[in-house]
Amino acid sequence: MPHLTEPLEPGATIGIVGGGQLGRMMALSAKYRGFRVGVLDPTADCPTGQVADFQITADYDDRAALADLAARSDVLTYEFENVDAEALDEVSGAVAIPQGTDLLRVTQDRVREKTFINSHGIETATWQSVSSVSELRTALAKIGLPAVVKTTRGGYDGHGQLVVRSEEDLAGLDDSDFPPSIVEGFVDFAYEASILVSGNGSEFVTFPIVRNVHKNNILHLSLAPAQVSDETARTATHLALQLAEGFALAGTLAIELFVRADGSVVVNELAPRPHNSGHYTIEACSMDQFDAHIRGIAGWPLPQPQLLSSAVMVNVLGQHVEAVRATRALHPEWSVHDYGKAAAKRNRKMGHITVLGPDPEKIAAELEATGIWSDLA
Repeated sequence: MPHLTEPLEPGATIGIVGGGQLGRMMALSAKYRGFRVGVLDPTADCPTGQVADFQITADYDDRAALADLAARSDVLTYEFENVDAEALDEVSGAVAIPQGTDLLRVTQDRVREKTFINSHGIETATWQSVSSVSELRTALAKIGLPAVVKTTRGGYDGHGQLVVRSEEDLAGLDDSDFPPSIVEGFVDFAYEASILVSGNGSEFVTFPIVRNVHKNNILHLSLAPAQVSDETARTATHLALQLAEGFALAGTLAIELFVRADGSVVVNELAPRPHNSGHYTIEACSMDQFDAHIRGIAGWPLPQPQLLSSAVMVNVLGQHVEAVRATRALHPEWSVHDYGKAAAKRNRKMGHITVLGPDPEKIAAELEATGIWSDLA
């Protein structure tokens, strides 16, 4: 039963597959709505487990553990896309999974994802699927350089990707360990952006388009709202609603974009869940992306989110934690979020900071001027 037949009532239990920071913020929103929360994650006392009613500590592909979570929940949701869709299908007769597994299967396979986006008349980078080095060379001859090679499945924050600018970048590639991949032509974009859309299966709402700045293939800053023309904003909103309707979306979907100098928009990737670039919504919007996700999977009506203040969100990586803690007393305007992770590892997302104000560019410059993030190229 993919969707609920009746809206979920307070007191019901939402089971979350995945216990990272996105699950943590989902759980907090669910608790505010009066729901109980369970989580499945292999790490004891994971970020979500710290705020949930119970945690099942097991691997994500543990079928018995997933069946246990399903039996103890009224609704299941997932906080990341690398979830076993077949395992979810096995428990779909026992618990509602409003996001469904079609969304999961599309977004966890780049060929399916690009095909789905293009089938709705929405532009992506020129792309081609490849399964060998010879196919890769043929595709590159057609698409041209520079190009990026991405594994069909898996990969995040730049993992599973290879930028090809010249023949030298192909050195060492061998068919024996060449995974199924896609080749994408580079898009000549002015900046990267994203837009969030949320739904309850039948009605859909969008959040403002934001501009994103990446460092070392990891999101560094999000500036909300992006300074775009009305036409670009309408285009992004329209394509977001098209994709949401195509999925009969329940929950929140993030759409990563390239915006060209002329204002035209190209879709890069989809994320079937709340997204790092949407964290600003917690302080800056009338309804944040996690509230929208919980309301959506619970079958509740969705008001159109209102941007109450411009804002900047900056990620706090492992190497930045000590400096942020030493500096935050000097910046009462910072809303500091700590994800409760046990170990602060380099380039691991440990938290984020949101700053509200009328001038996002000025806020971003002031954040950079602290020197906390000076290690990022």
